[in-house]
Parts: sequence; structure tokens; C-alpha cells
Amino acid sequence: MGKAFIIDVAKCSGCRNCQIACKDEHVDNDWSPWAKPQPDTGQFWTRVDEQVRGQVPKVRISYTVHMCQHCENAPCMAAAPEAVYRRDDGLVIVDPEKAADKRELVEACPYGAIFWNEELAIPQKCTGCAHLVDAGEVPHCVDVCPHGALRFGEEEEFAEEIAVAEALLPERAATDKPHVYYLNLPKRFLAGMVVDLEADEVIIGAKVTAENLDSGEVLASETDEFGDFWFHQVAAANWRVYVEAEGYLTRMLEASTVDEDRNMGPIELFAAE
Repeated sequence: MGKAFIIDVAKCSGCRNCQIACKDEHVDNDWSPWAKPQPDTGQFWTRVDEQVRGQVPKVRISYTVHMCQHCENAPCMAAAPEAVYRRDDGLVIVDPEKAADKRELVEACPYGAIFWNEELAIPQKCTGCAHLVDAGEVPHCVDVCPHGALRFGEEEEFAEEIAVAEALLPERAATDKPHVYYLNLPKRFLAGMVVDLEADEVIIGAKVTAENLDSGEVLASETDEFGDFWFHQVAAANWRVYVEAEGYLTRMLEASTVDEDRNMGPIELFAAE
């Protein structure tokens, strides 16, 4: 089975400890035969991408860790089989000696995880801290994560999570077979506020129902003490939203999360006659 990384996006706070730890472990350190020193700037073998989602005032920020996916059928191995190999434990290594001058490996990776070292004229990437793993330790990025968003171990230990995990690039999962598994990758949210403008009040406890017009899925929520409602981790789809509250006429609106997360803004209800 080999080793695997589990990355739980919901637990990531964006502290970037992993990103800094990778630099700390590899800048000015020669871990041959796995890797030559990483440059001070221009390369992040582990990086945290920040995504600002929604519209003011309903905004959320998601953080997703990007790194080599240590694919079973790695495109970089196919591009240069004499220079890239997969260890018995599953870690994919770009041999710093045999990969010299093979700049084409940078473009071979669909995950953007391989970088070109201009000074050494070699392609470089995450090794899974193979030197630490061989010493019985975990990769440095995993070691410093304060929230357990990054974990590393035997695949069989993570079997239940892997069964529900996603790939960073789903369209490539079947062919590349990455061994970095993601939990809670950000999907869309649909949100809004229910108000009675005549009374200048928010409406607490209003029932909000969202119907996915593409799949037929139906979701239900209620407004909180601020009159807000949220549907988290919903599909990118077209929605029909029903809002109802005691003493008010029911309203029906449509919204789309196809292209982005959607804040529907204030939804006014009118008192029933």
C-alpha cells in the first residue's frame, strides 16, 4: 500500500507553518540523494493557497495545501523514467543527479509541484522529507501543523478517510492515482439574510429551503439570531430558494452558485394580510 498524506482543508487555519517548515528543512540543506538545497526564493514545495469566497458581508476564506501528489502513475515519471522514481513506500523522487538539465519536467507536472532551480540547473519538488521518513520521523510540514490538518502514515491506517476523500484534480485521479488525499475541499456556499424592512427587524427562525434545480436535491435551514442563513459545502448549481415565516407571505427566489459562492443579500418578507 505504501505511505500517504491526508490533508483536511476544514482544519487548516492558513497559518502557513507547513510552508515555512518546508523552507526551513530544505533551504541550504543538501539531502542527497533525495534532494539538493531548495533556493531561498521562487520555490514553495509546500504552499498554502488562499481563496476569498462570497460577497460582502458574507465572506469566507478557504486555505488549501498544495504539494507533490506522489502519484502512483506520476506524469513526471512518464516524462523522464530514467530520472524520476517511486520508492517502495510510495514517495516519488526526482533524482537530482539524473534529472540535471531536464527542464521539461516542470511542465510535465499538472499539479504545478515541480520547480526549476536556475543555479543548479535541476528540477526540484517535495520529497515527502524522505530523509526524515527513513529516520523514522514524519515530514516536517506534518510535524509542525498545529491543527492536525496534515497527516502522514500508512495508507491502511487512513482507509476510512481515504474512502471518502477527494483528489486535488478529480479529472486526473483515475489516471495519476495520487497518494495525497483531501478531506473537505471547499465547495460553494449559499447564504442570505431574511428581514422585515417595514418593522426594521431581522426575522429569526425563518425556514429556508433550497432546491437544486440541476439534481433535485433539497436542503433546509433556519435563520439565526441575526436573520442569517447559510448552506455550506453545496454543489455548483442553480437553486430555487423558498423563505417562509409565521405571519409572513412565502417568497420564492432563484440563485446560482455555478460560478461562485453566493450571498443572496437581504430578502424581504411581507406581512400576511
